[in-house]
Amino acid sequence: MKYVIASDIHGSVYWCGKLADRFSEEQADRLILLGDLLYHGPRNDLPEAYDPKRVITLLSGLKDRILCVRGNCEAEVDQMVLPFPVTAEFAALEVSGKLMYITHGHRYNIGNPPPLRNGDILVYGHTHVPLCEEKDGVIFMNPGSVSIPKENSAHGYMTLEDGRFLWKDLNGKVYMQYVL
Repeated sequence: MKYVIASDIHGSVYWCGKLADRFSEEQADRLILLGDLLYHGPRNDLPEAYDPKRVITLLSGLKDRILCVRGNCEAEVDQMVLPFPVTAEFAALEVSGKLMYITHGHRYNIGNPPPLRNGDILVYGHTHVPLCEEKDGVIFMNPGSVSIPKENSAHGYMTLEDGRFLWKDLNGKVYMQYVL
């Protein structure tokens, strides 16, 4: 199974469209969204082509292929307008015999991990900065941000297939990898 993992769209129809195109070109089975889909948040500037209604339309077309967790910018009203669940605080998948814990990152992150075992993986967004780091036997990963990257990082996402994580910009260029 192949996953595309992305975070922090923040209402940008331009960057969401680029992500949807990459998802199609990647021929992935599922799109894992790490929250902050529609609203830009009070600490961020408006992203390019801010149009949450059109983001709803784009993501709604992929509703049966999306696994999403709640970001700190999601509200109950977002669940009312999106046809897939967006209010789960976390999700967990098994990847190559390891637990992959998926969350937004505003609660659980490299500085405050949930209870995990040696070799487990925490995948989160929120910081808008790509990350792949091992600490105390746990692997921490962040795809960065689709629409508002920070610290001179690329507008990007990750893929996961056969235990291989790839960080890519929204043109599909690989700039980092990790193999389990």
